[in-house]
Amino acid sequence: MTKVIGVRFRTAGKIYFFSPGEFEIKQGDHVIVETARGIEYGRVVSAPKEVDDDSVIQPLKSVIRIATEQDEKTVEKNRQKEKEAFKICQEKIRKHGLDMKLIEAEYTFDNNKVLFYFTADGRIDFRELVKDLAAVFRTRIELRQIGVRDETKIRGGIGICGRPLCCSTYLTEFAAVSIKMAKEQNLSLNPTKISGVCGRLMCCLTNEEETYEVLNSQLPSVGDNVTTSDGLTGTVHSLSVLRGLVKVIVNLENDEKEIREYKADDLKFRPRRKKQKVSKEEQKKLAALERMEKKEGASKLDDK
Repeated sequence: MTKVIGVRFRTAGKIYFFSPGEFEIKQGDHVIVETARGIEYGRVVSAPKEVDDDSVIQPLKSVIRIATEQDEKTVEKNRQKEKEAFKICQEKIRKHGLDMKLIEAEYTFDNNKVLFYFTADGRIDFRELVKDLAAVFRTRIELRQIGVRDETKIRGGIGICGRPLCCSTYLTEFAAVSIKMAKEQNLSLNPTKISGVCGRLMCCLTNEEETYEVLNSQLPSVGDNVTTSDGLTGTVHSLSVLRGLVKVIVNLENDEKEIREYKADDLKFRPRRKKQKVSKEEQKKLAALERMEKKEGASKLDDK
């Protein structure tokens, strides 16, 4: 077993393990650690604990020190420098006429490197831009192309639910999302209703996917023929998945029909899933969304 602490370097970023060494560290403290990018300032999100040796990437680096008041001032100073660096980089991008959108500028704690995050539709030849930036900042420059999901994670915002975006508040990684999840949850397949601020399928579609898969496996599909507990036959009209209720258009005497509601357990049916009918225009939009989901892998913002 190895004693570790969990450190995060940005809001909703990945958690990295470090050895607490001889320091008395608690959750919420700020620490100075050494990463692949250099000396960095991070926040402790998990108190010291014992984990299996196999779950730790060796060699496990130790905390250099608990952040001091001077370190806090350095971080604040870097934040101000990042704003200036962002403006300068934007000017250089316009100067070179590059088709790219600058998202964020970031200084490492020790000022050993300046990172610029940007989005673009394709590959960008930014070699001349890097030379110009290096001449201005006189330090190592790194330009990193990210996807629209990562852009939204950095900038934040409010989702259609009225709450802050999941990706910018607590999601550390992007899960794979598919159109099948929306179908399983009987949501509208209109791309504008199941897409997030980033223009990709909403991450929250994964939240209840497993529950809906189990519940749907116990229900008939709309349009299925069923036999009720009172010996009537009919066609499924609609479903209440969470309550396990089914509205059935039952066949009565004299060719009369009536809509009645039954518990799924009171019906006999052959479980099968039907595809929802979608217009050709929406099919094209959904297919484009799926292609973008597969093509665009989630970038690693905190490559420590």
